[in-house]
Amino acid sequence: MAVTKQVKNMNQEDLSNLTDQELLAKAKKMKSASILSALVIGIMIGVVIYSVVKNSVGFFTLIPLYFIYRIANGAKNNDALKAVLEERGLK
Repeated sequence: MAVTKQVKNMNQEDLSNLTDQELLAKAKKMKSASILSALVIGIMIGVVIYSVVKNSVGFFTLIPLYFIYRIANGAKNNDALKAVLEERGLK
C-alpha cells in the first residue's frame, strides 16, 4: 500500500528525472503492490459473500466494500509511471 502512495505523490516530471534502473525498480514495486491488492480484494469479496450468506446485508458487510473501493481507486494512480515507462520504451 505504501508503494502506491509513493507513486501517487510523484508526478510525471519527477518520474522523468529518474534513471532507467530506478524506473524499473518502481515498476517492479508497482506490480508487487497490484498483486497484493488483488489478493486483499479477493479475500474481502469472500468475507462479503460469507457475510451475506450467513446473516444478511448489514453494517459489517459494508466495511469490506469500502476498503475494496479504496484499494481499487488507489491502483489508478500509477498512470504517470506507466506513461514514462512507455515513453522510454521500458517494460
